[in-house]
Amino acid sequence: MSANPAPEPLPAPSYPTLEAYVETGLAEDATHIFGDVREALGTLKGPRADQARKIEAALDAADELIQMLFGVRAELEAEARAKGGRR
Repeated sequence: MSANPAPEPLPAPSYPTLEAYVETGLAEDATHIFGDVREALGTLKGPRADQARKIEAALDAADELIQMLFGVRAELEAEARAKGGRR
């Protein structure tokens, strides 16, 4: 019996739209990304309101992650400035 070959590594995920937004956008603007969706979710009633709460929780998590990305960008820019790098 032969051993199973090692699986090939998965390609690195690529999110060019999000990357471009974080590189060029402002952290203050990120709070408005899901504004229209949140507004529409607020109008749902009945059983769909339960689904809306779950979606709101997911949007909160996405907002938090986007804010973290802006924080990482700020830290990287600060490090580059401290080392005399360009940007």
